[in-house]
Amino acid sequence: MAAVGFSGEWCIFTCDKKLIAVDSKQAREPFVFDCSAAEKKPKNVKDDNSDGSTSEETGSDKILAFTVSPSGKLVALTDDNKRLVLFHCEPSWQCISIRWVVRRCTSLHFTQAEDKLLVADKSGDVYCFSVVEPQREGELKMGHLSMLLAVTMSPDDKYIITADRDEKIRVSLLNSPYNIQSFCLGHKQFVSALLVPSGHPNWLLSGSGDGTIKLWEYETGHKLQSWDLNDLEKTPSSEADKQKKPTVCRITSSVDARHVAVLCERVSTVQFFVLDQEGEEKLIPHSRLSLPHCPLDMTFDPEDRLWVLMDSSDVLLRVYTHRQGSWECEAESPELNRVTEAFRPHWQTLEATTRTNNRFEHLYKVSFDNVTAYLQKKQQRVEEQQLKRKTVQRANSNKKAKKEMSKALMEKST
Repeated sequence: MAAVGFSGEWCIFTCDKKLIAVDSKQAREPFVFDCSAAEKKPKNVKDDNSDGSTSEETGSDKILAFTVSPSGKLVALTDDNKRLVLFHCEPSWQCISIRWVVRRCTSLHFTQAEDKLLVADKSGDVYCFSVVEPQREGELKMGHLSMLLAVTMSPDDKYIITADRDEKIRVSLLNSPYNIQSFCLGHKQFVSALLVPSGHPNWLLSGSGDGTIKLWEYETGHKLQSWDLNDLEKTPSSEADKQKKPTVCRITSSVDARHVAVLCERVSTVQFFVLDQEGEEKLIPHSRLSLPHCPLDMTFDPEDRLWVLMDSSDVLLRVYTHRQGSWECEAESPELNRVTEAFRPHWQTLEATTRTNNRFEHLYKVSFDNVTAYLQKKQQRVEEQQLKRKTVQRANSNKKAKKEMSKALMEKST
């Protein structure tokens, strides 16, 4: 997994098995955490398998997900070996704890109070890990019947918002997750991204494998708007391209709550929206930014500049600033140069492992058209029966004709 984020002035990357943090403002030594060299799972820690057996499966140490706390002082990551690692970033980087999750995780999220860390896994469960007690084991909070792909929370820490492979967005109470507040239903494919945008605590943005962005009032489950990303293209797409729905992999909003950026898997553009609290159109398409290379991830920094991580050894990062209604590239940014030079040595050794195919491809539903095959066989049987009936009728007609002819000949002879 290649991803980028900000924790205060620290620009954070995850690349294969490493987390790299580079100070974008000061010439400080980068912080590097290598999961392959981290603490191994103790033998007394057992995996929770449904059949009761002890799993001997070992992971690849690749980082699966990471998140930054609201204040930017805490960072957490989880890897393919089921580690859950908690860091403190200020005044300097320190690994607080390494704990173990039951199953491989897909998404992490800190509460606003930063006292809890929510962990969603591929089996559909959400565990709550204490930040105040960094050695304490996780507590099972809730579960879905299918794989969870995203988890977030309301800004007041009242609700857990989860999204799964079966197109459901569920809003549950944090203190009693068995009480479901609402469902946000309407996507036609798995829900891959969630965001409560900055400055709009009652709204939820969701992205899906169906190529749409939807805006919700999550407490009631009411859908406010929906946009098909294919319809926002300036150049008309062919019918074949329209059938290929882009998978939304990242939704992020600027700190000043003015802009929302949407990124799709393996698509070299970023779609920008503006959120309007007052107008009838709450979610307004703003512009589309074309990128020189395929993007892997993106994030806004504390100054509302958009940083895009590229799938390219020549152009690792691009920084874009909003000026006079458009997004412009900052080619000579000193922060960009500092971060790129510190990150490049790690990228050069690991870049081949980050270039993967669509990581959501296996999540799409596979449909089997048994009806068409059944109707074809039925039609074939009907035609065979009709042919057989005609053959019998023809044979009977021939017999009748011969019988009448023979009778006529006998009458004539007498």
